[in-house]
Amino acid sequence: MATFAQSTPPSSVRQLAVRGAAWTVVGFGGAQVLRFAFNLVLTRLLFPELFGLMALAFTVNAGVNLFSEFGTAAIVVSDPRGADREVLNAVWAVQIVRGFVLAAFFFLIAPPVAAFYRDPRLGWVIPCIGLTSIPAGFNATTLFVLRRHMNVKQLVVLELGAQGLSGATMIVWAWISPGIPALIAGAFVSAFVRLIWGHLLTPRIPHRMVFDRDALRLLYRFGRWLWFAAILGYLASQMDRLILGKLLTLGMLGIYGIALAISELPRSLLMALSSYVIFPAYSRWAPSPRAELQRKIARFRWPFLAVAGSVVLVLTVGGDAAIRVLYDRRYAPAGWMLPLLALGIWPSALYQTIEGALVAVGQPRYGAFANLAKIVFTAAGIPLGFAWGGVAGAVVVVALNDLPAYGPIGYGLWREKLNNFGQDLIATLVLMAVLFALLLARAALGFGFPFQGASW
Repeated sequence: MATFAQSTPPSSVRQLAVRGAAWTVVGFGGAQVLRFAFNLVLTRLLFPELFGLMALAFTVNAGVNLFSEFGTAAIVVSDPRGADREVLNAVWAVQIVRGFVLAAFFFLIAPPVAAFYRDPRLGWVIPCIGLTSIPAGFNATTLFVLRRHMNVKQLVVLELGAQGLSGATMIVWAWISPGIPALIAGAFVSAFVRLIWGHLLTPRIPHRMVFDRDALRLLYRFGRWLWFAAILGYLASQMDRLILGKLLTLGMLGIYGIALAISELPRSLLMALSSYVIFPAYSRWAPSPRAELQRKIARFRWPFLAVAGSVVLVLTVGGDAAIRVLYDRRYAPAGWMLPLLALGIWPSALYQTIEGALVAVGQPRYGAFANLAKIVFTAAGIPLGFAWGGVAGAVVVVALNDLPAYGPIGYGLWREKLNNFGQDLIATLVLMAVLFALLLARAALGFGFPFQGASW
């Protein structure tokens, strides 16, 4: 099989990881600055109800996309044959077919979804957003090859460019004509920028729509558990919005969405680091003996856990103040939601920084079981929490819903002789001690506790 050469000079995994992590952080920071800037402007041009409506529409869109995700990126990144021409052509062909099928499927599910949530606007908003699946299907497999070699710089520049043009489009459109079409236009601009820019990246890979039998067999064998995990992952990450969409008004759902978006920033950064740096690094180390691999992972994780813990402290202790500064009074309830949701970042950080090791050694099924545990907890917990404590009770359940997911991941790591429970325990105890001290200091200074605005 023909294989595309590595696009970066030979370097150690650690050097590539440090370089990739630096670019990931720069890209993530730039993306969040852009997102916040655009969001702040849009909240003054549009009503909270529209954000709640779009949150539902994008949740449905993300779900359908993940339900048809076969782990093509993970295959290109981790499999020894991932950069072979036949595999890349098969991946591209599957993407294209999937894009057209998804676009058609969105038209079919929009009416029942609109009826379920009793908002006819979803009947046309969902199909419009779903049409972005077609240009996404033609995206260059170069994006996966660059990730395989931890060449993050070009990917970061692409994402920032797409986000900047998308956000500018939404603001200009909303200023001229406030409404949902402004947000939809931003999604289309983002999709087409990624499509065109991706095919101009170096290395340029010639794409052919070829269904190679061996390559398709590889996609099936490797991707079936990743597909199952992706389905459960969507439900695990979006279940709260699907349920709260029925329990809350669209305005309150929009406010919750803003608090959740801020609390998701560390998770999103960890996901980006996992995709661009952590998982590729673990994949390169995977052939090592398990004891050696375990030691490498433990050393590699500490900086990521330290950063995640620091962000948990900042958002928990000062999240309510950030909401007061950034948003007007209509969004005040997000001030007590954010600190509660921030507490849930930590268990997510513990397993996100090591779950990739299981995939790297060919055991992705534990991630699927982790997502299943989170789904069951969320689906049962949110209605009970809402009945017990209203919106605040439901938010507490969302904040805790990553705890059950840690169990299957921990079990899988133990089975594969890769567990780092001691590291997790030490990091958690340090975090809790520092958090307790900071909360007491805040109360002693007369600022009270950040959760006091919640009504139970």
